[in-house]
Amino acid sequence: MTATVRVGVVGTGFIGAVHVRAAARAGATSIAVADATPEIGRAAAARMRADRAFDSADELIASDEIDVVHICTPNHLHAPLAEQALAAGKHVVCEKPLAIDVASAARLTSLAEQAGVVTAVPFVYRYYPTVRDARGRIARGDAGPLHLLHGSYLQDWLARETDNNWRVNSAFGGSSRAFGDIGIHWCDLVEFVTGHRITRLSAMTATPLARSVDGDGNVAKVDTEDIAAILFQTDLGATGTLVVSQVSLGRKNRLWFNIDGANASYSFDQENPDSLWLGGRDSSTVLPRASELMTEEGLRYSYLPAGHPQGYQDCFDALISDVYATVRGEARPGMPTFADGLRGARITDAVLASARSGQWVDVSDVVVLPDQRALV
Repeated sequence: MTATVRVGVVGTGFIGAVHVRAAARAGATSIAVADATPEIGRAAAARMRADRAFDSADELIASDEIDVVHICTPNHLHAPLAEQALAAGKHVVCEKPLAIDVASAARLTSLAEQAGVVTAVPFVYRYYPTVRDARGRIARGDAGPLHLLHGSYLQDWLARETDNNWRVNSAFGGSSRAFGDIGIHWCDLVEFVTGHRITRLSAMTATPLARSVDGDGNVAKVDTEDIAAILFQTDLGATGTLVVSQVSLGRKNRLWFNIDGANASYSFDQENPDSLWLGGRDSSTVLPRASELMTEEGLRYSYLPAGHPQGYQDCFDALISDVYATVRGEARPGMPTFADGLRGARITDAVLASARSGQWVDVSDVVVLPDQRALV
């Protein structure tokens, strides 16, 4: 057990700033940052009020003054930086996707188990109290057998040809964009809430937009998807559907699911996360967060009175608090680890394989393309 949690954050963009805020609120003893250049790192440290900046990620990871490394870089750097941190004996919080291929994600998961360190992948939507409430209700049997798991994750930030980002380039973001970036959040969340696991799926992807690909405004077709549509089956006999899009105008970050059981249905909308819809045959109820009718699991993460919204940053704060508590020797159930990141990589690979072949694909038997090995 360690009394101090000294934190280093690699990557200081939008998500890096979220991690720094969460680290401070979770009681980090000190917070350092590093980025692509020493100048970027120092400017970020001043802007974020971090305690110091390292000149490079290598220097930060190697430092004896760091206990936990947060990796918040573009996707292609996740695996090499995480492996470097594990080799240095650090606890690691790595942004999703854990890696841009299944083989790398499996290697990281194995290395983390061998190292005996704490790992986390920020599937932060698990930390909405209303999500935990739905999970608690399903676990105690309120819904009865689950028949249908359906929903969508819709954004509009890449809906114009002039919209661009490093994620559009598969060399930096990986071979899947819309699903690999946000679809895995939906799958993780629904598997977490229901206890079901996706075993078979059929997928289609589409990229309707060309985009400018350089500073001169040259336009080309990109090689990662804007849209994914998935039909799936689970190990416990449910059917499911999912639509993922980064080109749906007016939808900023709408992760929505509906879980239909024999006795009840539950619906959650991340753009309106402070309530859970409970559906019944004779009546339906909108249950506000912090209601005394919430399950114990929901109330555990509901720390503000009803009417005082808890949001995305609060979820991050709760996750990082759980990570640091685990580092200190206090196990926190439901914390997403590298094993969950590997699960996301396997589902992503299955989606791409199905979209290429037009066939149903078993998630547990996905072929890893770089070296043609099967991971089960």
